[in-house]
Amino acid sequence: MNEIFSAMKECAAEAARVARGVGADQLSMPTPCTEFDLRALVNHWVLHSSYGLECRALRRSIPEELRDRDFTTDPEWAEAYAAQLDRAVHAWTDPGVWEGEIDLSGTSTPAPVVATMLLPELALHGWDVAVATGQKFRMSAASAATLQQIIDSGAQRYRAYDMFAQAVAWTDGTDPFLRVVAASGRNPHWASSIRT
Repeated sequence: MNEIFSAMKECAAEAARVARGVGADQLSMPTPCTEFDLRALVNHWVLHSSYGLECRALRRSIPEELRDRDFTTDPEWAEAYAAQLDRAVHAWTDPGVWEGEIDLSGTSTPAPVVATMLLPELALHGWDVAVATGQKFRMSAASAATLQQIIDSGAQRYRAYDMFAQAVAWTDGTDPFLRVVAASGRNPHWASSIRT
């Protein structure tokens, strides 16, 4: 649990940094998620990785009015996203949140399992947004290892729901997070150049 929360905190901070690096002129660009252009991906990312993260902790449904909102129409959307991420992570600081079960699409699921499902949403879509905009999603080796364990144990379930494609072969160990990216079915070489 401590490892999951630590990775959540780190990924949220990195997601906020990446969001601030997205230019308004980039929102029509393609992304590694072929069904989404950048605007659609950002809206999905903001909804599920910040509002969804908080609502799951509080045992609430995501408000209906947020589901079809285009967050990117607000010129300050990245700052609003960063503030919402702070609220979401704070909600998981309560030890009681990690106890009991959370309703997940009509299925009662242990709270720690829900957290492990939300973490890849935050990190992997953060990577998608980063590479689509010429950035890099940075992660410590410890958080990458936590994510790798989550992906390895849940990949079959994620693929059954079409959340992941088949794993991509990846042997370069210089960035442990890219092994996570490849395990999720993403191509770490998707972008030819990355701004550091």
